[in-house]
Amino acid sequence: MLTPLLLLWPISLALTWLVAQNIAGKPFDRALEYDVQALARQVVVKNNQVQFNLTAPARELLRADDTDLVYYQVVGTHGEHLGGEHDLPRPPDEDKPPTGEVRLREDVIQGEPVRVAYTWIRVDVKGAGPVLVQVAETLEKRKTLATEIVKGTMVPQFVTLPLAVLLVWLALVRGIKPLAQLEQRIRARKPDDMSPLDDTAVPEEVAPLVASINDLLSRLKVSLTTQKRFLADAAHQLKTPLAGLRMQADLAQRETDADELKKSLKHIGRASMRATHTVNQLLALARAETTGRSLAKQRVDLVHIVSEVMADSVPRALEKQIDLGYEGPAAGEQASQLEGNLTLLKELVRNLLDNAINYTPEKGQVTLRLLTDRFSGVLVLLVEDSGPGISESERELVFQPFYRTLGTNVDGSGLGLAIVLEIAQQHGAAVTIDNANLPGHPQSPGTRVTVRFVGLNRPYAV
Repeated sequence: MLTPLLLLWPISLALTWLVAQNIAGKPFDRALEYDVQALARQVVVKNNQVQFNLTAPARELLRADDTDLVYYQVVGTHGEHLGGEHDLPRPPDEDKPPTGEVRLREDVIQGEPVRVAYTWIRVDVKGAGPVLVQVAETLEKRKTLATEIVKGTMVPQFVTLPLAVLLVWLALVRGIKPLAQLEQRIRARKPDDMSPLDDTAVPEEVAPLVASINDLLSRLKVSLTTQKRFLADAAHQLKTPLAGLRMQADLAQRETDADELKKSLKHIGRASMRATHTVNQLLALARAETTGRSLAKQRVDLVHIVSEVMADSVPRALEKQIDLGYEGPAAGEQASQLEGNLTLLKELVRNLLDNAINYTPEKGQVTLRLLTDRFSGVLVLLVEDSGPGISESERELVFQPFYRTLGTNVDGSGLGLAIVLEIAQQHGAAVTIDNANLPGHPQSPGTRVTVRFVGLNRPYAV
């Protein structure tokens, strides 16, 4: 702040000098105008001739003082000299104001710059032109007054400027002290400390910055927690299939019977498939959890997503002789379009269908429905199966990672519905579980998973 002040001070000095000259010149200009008017009253006409008689009072007015010299000149109607200085420059011919109007100009006489006041007066002489009256004064008094004005203005600044610099310096030191303390607190924090910064002792201007840092720390804490949980879950869930792979590989190496060797290889294949499925589910859950605020959304057609996922699920459904069906609008209809992330929505539908096919016995039924609620206008996705169903006491627990319903002999990682819930929450959707009670399967209550896309993801109106 000191550098701009030092740069502005010479500019302030120059502007003050110009203003002071203008202020100092005004009273002297008015005095010159008064002198010209006084001299103009001394011009008279006698016997049809113009005469200039300088009276004693008028001569006293033009008396030179100790500082400046005063010159005057009176020129007749035909350019003849009537009084005053012969060598006082005359105004340009084109600069002839209306009669009686006084004008001012800068000029030089005998090498000295002067301020000249002049006027043209009309006389009552037939065929005669106007008479020129001029009064000139040197500029010493003006310069002296301007200098005094500048001194009176700038001298106090020599006193106030250092004082202002000192006060600003002290204020900045006092104001920056909380920032220095904040810097020390940040530097003293441990690398794994993600707790929010204390914003009670920071300046008001820095409070938004501290709030932004706290928001970043909270998001970073969530991200690191997710990563740690992912590593722990991956290590825990992969331990069993990898141990099985190693055991089956050891058995296969010791087998001499071809049939037993084939059984061992079959077990190795199943264990590797379970490990691959678990890894894929863990990666899908991690991707859904860490997407957070950076979720990239676009206008997607849910019917198109469902069609792709169902086409991928047909081979598994045929393998178990499951009736896999779809009920809903055709692709491209406005009622099936919403704002969402294409990859995550596809993962949501895939997990719902995988769960339904996995837990539905052979020759069972799986139906995916897509409809618009006629009352609320929201898009609803339903996946129904004729499986054993989920008891009411477990319908909240199945959304927890790695939780599996007791009494089932189906291979799985227990992550499918956890992934569905995470993706649904990021799209403002609600997930519920009920009994399906599909016709033709009275012995099985079945499961109906309902995803209602509400909030910001309300579908486009038809």
